Amino acid sequence: MPHQIAQKRLSRTDGHRKALLRNLATSFFLHEKIETTSTKAKQITSVVERLITQARRGDLHSRRLVSSYLLDEAVAKKLCEQIAPAYKDRTGGFTRITKTRVRPGDAAELSILELVR
Repeated sequence: MPHQIAQKRLSRTDGHRKALLRNLATSFFLHEKIETTSTKAKQITSVVERLITQARRGDLHSRRLVSSYLLDEAVAKKLCEQIAPAYKDRTGGFTRITKTRVRPGDAAELSILELVR
């Protein structure tokens, strides 16, 4: 009997799911907006919010933690120098999920995940 499941498994193994979340987070900060399934958008929101909160601190240790999670060093630099300082006064809720359409191929519900400005 599973108790207190931390996150959805997304029909993937642990390593595959972690790689998927890292790829989505990197793409999200690169483009500041992505379209994905609603389930993946809900999962990536917690990761992205945690990374923005970490980058807001601005010290070397937080920069290294952020860059160790993201796959591209340039994206980590963009997060720490451009995106995070814009949210210095905001305590949370950095992202917005907007449901858009149903994908014709498999009838998956798609959503846009974007930064709140």
